[in-house]
Amino acid sequence: MAHHCHGRPCFPVRMACAFVALLGLSSAASAQQVINLTALDGYPVRAMWVKEFAEFFIPEVDKRLAATGKYKIRWNQAWGGQIVKPGGVLEGLKRGLGDIGVVTTPFHTDKIPLQSIAYVTPFVSTNPTLVAQTLDKLAAQFPEVKQEFAAQGQVYLATAAVLDSYQLFTKTSVKQLADFQGLKVNGAGTNLRYLDGLGATGVAGPLTTYYNNLQTGVVNGAFLWTEAAVSFKLAEVAPHMLKADLGSVNTKVVTANSETWKKLPDEVKNVIQEVAVAYRDRLGKIAAGIGKESEAAYSKAGGTITAMSADGRAAWAKGLPNLAKEWAASMDGKGKPGSKLLSAYMDALRAAGEKPLRDWDRN
Repeated sequence: MAHHCHGRPCFPVRMACAFVALLGLSSAASAQQVINLTALDGYPVRAMWVKEFAEFFIPEVDKRLAATGKYKIRWNQAWGGQIVKPGGVLEGLKRGLGDIGVVTTPFHTDKIPLQSIAYVTPFVSTNPTLVAQTLDKLAAQFPEVKQEFAAQGQVYLATAAVLDSYQLFTKTSVKQLADFQGLKVNGAGTNLRYLDGLGATGVAGPLTTYYNNLQTGVVNGAFLWTEAAVSFKLAEVAPHMLKADLGSVNTKVVTANSETWKKLPDEVKNVIQEVAVAYRDRLGKIAAGIGKESEAAYSKAGGTITAMSADGRAAWAKGLPNLAKEWAASMDGKGKPGSKLLSAYMDALRAAGEKPLRDWDRN
């Protein structure tokens, strides 16, 4: 007897059709590989580069992978100390506590010293995109740059500069070099050398501690860029900004755990690598654009901005010891290409039209 109920396939046949359709779906679904990745940063989401990792980097990777539909990443986002503290990403990724993250390089001058190049060359450029792109070019040219990360169990993906320029934020007004006498100033570490010969003392630490240090009088100033000063409400405790335009520096590198990276399919590797570069350029653009807005926001929050005179800036640049040559010589002594890297960096920035207040590779 035919299975027809008033001209429609009756229940058993309909069930069979539905079942076949389901089988088709599940085989398509199983063809999509799901990859679990944990993204790490010790800084909170209000830190601009973390916000952009969460809101740009991750969705952009997802979007590009969805185009072929072969792979999907299930992200675990661990920001703001959930797994590591602000200075803990390098070690965390090395130990496999996460798969991809943003390493804040100034904390690790001992382990990844070649990342310090922009720190030892102040007064050269306030163009964060140019600084980051130049450093990525140098990383492609000098294998030692990526080897430093490989030694930490990590794959270097892209450098990022998240600040247009360091400025000085203080409790009392500082207008000229003579006003530095006796100041205690917070900084990331390497930038504290900018105080050499000025009679001020540097105190190293992460920017998450500056507000409290200023409030409690541990320090009376901090080297910071304006966007971070606004994000972390520095005007409340350091209402004076000396706009000295010390320059942009690279402070971030997007890296992946080497073991994780090895296991990733090529398509996923390529997408993550491309998005890391897009993220680099996006951060540079935001950092450059946000500087002006942040100055207005800092003033609105009660801050006073004093622009340092051109003579003052020139005297500051020329009065410093040659930090870059000292650094290059110490790198050369360790068998790293310090002097070559320094010349290549300065040449690239001059070729791009920058006019350094001091040619660190020369004098």
